[in-house]
Amino acid sequence: MLIFLGVVLVVLVLLVLFVIGIYNALVRLRNQVDNSWSQIDVQLKRRHDLIPNLVETAKGYMKHERGTFEAITEARSKAMGANNVSEASKAEGALGEALSKFMLVVENYPELKANQNFLAVQEELSSTENKIAFSRQSYNDQVLGFNNKIQMFPSNIIAGMFSFTKRDFFEIENAAEREVPKVSF
Repeated sequence: MLIFLGVVLVVLVLLVLFVIGIYNALVRLRNQVDNSWSQIDVQLKRRHDLIPNLVETAKGYMKHERGTFEAITEARSKAMGANNVSEASKAEGALGEALSKFMLVVENYPELKANQNFLAVQEELSSTENKIAFSRQSYNDQVLGFNNKIQMFPSNIIAGMFSFTKRDFFEIENAAEREVPKVSF
C-alpha cells in the first residue's frame, strides 16, 4: 500500500510539473506575441509622425490636391485610433493605399520630387515601411507559434483551462496591396 501511494504521489508531482511547464510555455509565447505587436506599434507611430511632415512639404507645391491631403489625413487618423490588430490591419491598409495615391500624384510635380526636404522625409518613410514589413513578419511568426501551441494537444487542454485565446494575424486587408506592381520601360 505504501508503494502504491508513493507511485501515485510521484505521478501527481510529474503531472503538476507537466502542467506548469506547458503553462509557462504558453505565457512565454503570449508575451512574445505582445512584444512583437509593440515593435509594430513603434514603427506605425513613427510612420504616423512622418506623414504630416511629408504632406506639409508637398502642400506648397500641390495647391490643387486638397482631396489627396484630406484622404491621407483621414486615413492617418483612423490608423492612429485603431484599438486591436484587426482594426489596425484594416486602417493601415487604407493608409498605405492613400499614401500610394499620394505618391502617384507627386509624380506630376517635378519641382517637388527634387525638393531636398521632401526627399529626406520620403526616404525616412520608405525606411519605416521596410521596418513595418519586417516587424509584421516577425509578429505573424510569433502569432503562428502561439496559436499552434494553444490548439495542439495536450497544451490545448491547459490553454483552455487558463483562458489562452487565439491571436489575430496582422494581414493585408485590401487587394491593391496584394497585387504585383507592373513595371514597363
